[in-house]
Amino acid sequence: MDVHAGDKIDTFTDPNTDVPVFSLYGATRKPTAEMLEGVDVLVYDIQDIGCRSYTYISTMYLAMQAAAENNIDFVVLDRPNPLGGQKVEGNIVENDFISFVSQLKIPYLYGLTCGELALMINKEMLSAPCNLEVVKMKKWRRKMKFEDTHLPWVPTSPHIPFAHSAYFYPVSGILGELGYMSIGVGYTLPFEMFAADWINAEEFAKSLNNKKLPGVEFRPLHLKPFYSVGAGSNLQGVQVHLTNFDKARLSDIQFHVMEVVA
Repeated sequence: MDVHAGDKIDTFTDPNTDVPVFSLYGATRKPTAEMLEGVDVLVYDIQDIGCRSYTYISTMYLAMQAAAENNIDFVVLDRPNPLGGQKVEGNIVENDFISFVSQLKIPYLYGLTCGELALMINKEMLSAPCNLEVVKMKKWRRKMKFEDTHLPWVPTSPHIPFAHSAYFYPVSGILGELGYMSIGVGYTLPFEMFAADWINAEEFAKSLNNKKLPGVEFRPLHLKPFYSVGAGSNLQGVQVHLTNFDKARLSDIQFHVMEVVA
């Protein structure tokens, strides 16, 4: 949490144990044979947020490849999908667009836990499967969103500070990569808003609400971001309110926004 989103992380030695910590989010994204020398088992114990472009599952996939190639056991400690197990949206990645943020041919919102996804990867996506074990959760059900688990939320990255932040990541994350509007990164509403200095907040909100998107309402918003897109400038836009999570098409919202501002 002391590194900004997207910044590369270097390999280092843990000061408390003198154990080397190899970075998989820098020059190397797949564990090398040298990194795995003397290792008996790789354990994946990370809270994901249920969206294909969030790169933890890409790292899991590449680590499973390395485990298979080096004859190392791979264990997944399963975690809840914050969006639940019933929210599936978006297209499947086409061959020419495979990347670290779209490593797997799965929908944008894929409705699986990391353990379920690992089982799918091992069966369908690896040329040679690894020796995989999934340690299952107790009492989790597909209909559960994160708040239904009554577990405390630990931020998964700097801009996913709350469990509900995972709901909004697919709402605006694709548009945010285009860089011409603020999506709340650098303000107090990461992924929960759309704003720019050329938008009229009231007209923008009215146009979006006129679309009558199921489960969504838009509120006019005036703000000044602290950093990132629009830092220090007075912006206008909308805050997105999810009034019915089950009915809302999360990943579609940003495309409706792009249509309105076109």
